Amino acid sequence: MVPNAVGAPPTFSAAAVAAAVHRDGIAGLPGAFDPDWVRRLREDFDTLFAEARSRPDGTVGRGPNRHYFAVPPERVRGFVDVVTHPAVTGLCEHVLGPEWTVVELGFDVPLPGAVDQPWHRDFAMPADTRDRGLLTSLAFNIATVTVTPEMGPLEIVPGSQWEDGSTFEHGMFPPVERAAGYAARATPRLPRAGDASVRTGLTIHRGTTNRSGTARPVLILGAVAPHVDTSAAHDLVLTHRYADALPAAVRDHLRCTMLVDELPPMRQRHDIEGLKMGG
Repeated sequence: MVPNAVGAPPTFSAAAVAAAVHRDGIAGLPGAFDPDWVRRLREDFDTLFAEARSRPDGTVGRGPNRHYFAVPPERVRGFVDVVTHPAVTGLCEHVLGPEWTVVELGFDVPLPGAVDQPWHRDFAMPADTRDRGLLTSLAFNIATVTVTPEMGPLEIVPGSQWEDGSTFEHGMFPPVERAAGYAARATPRLPRAGDASVRTGLTIHRGTTNRSGTARPVLILGAVAPHVDTSAAHDLVLTHRYADALPAAVRDHLRCTMLVDELPPMRQRHDIEGLKMGG
């Protein structure tokens, strides 16, 4: 069981969920956030996505009709709820250690007409994983809609996070001859609105074709162990007034890359699938 964003939290086992992530590369956190919370998140997404699409470099293309864009934490009303959720804090401390830090907040947006992505990892395998079997980062995904098979669900290849990636292009894209094998092993993720999941970006995965008339926005929170360098990929920008108003227990777990008086337009840098699929 996983605690809800409002109300008393039920029993939660970080160790059990972490074991599932180590085994399968992903674990579900069903019912993590209640319907009213998700409604507010979707309102924030609609505003932020419209703004991002209105300016150059506002989103990163991840294939046709598929976008990613990072957002400042203070533009998401439920950010503190996410970063203090017992499922997040418990798993981050269990897997990444007590000094874990949040480095990413963004939305992945498969629109109607999005096509199958190439099988990929989000980054090349770190030495700690290859040599010591340690996971040094986690991604939490929160569904803003109830996903159906027609909406292009995420497909995950269980256990593939431990595969040797030395022959992968850029350390992320497996040879194309493995595609059929991955497709045979893959499982689709069909969360309901408000469900969350936690995964390692090393697990081989892909977004699939969205044949519906509905977008499938997902909020992503990325956290890493303290020694992991994310400066080339992620920006976490806060205003002084927002940072000052945060509880110290939250502020201490944010890897802020810039403190500003007023938020600037976000220029996106976190390009992954664009290596293969362009804008």
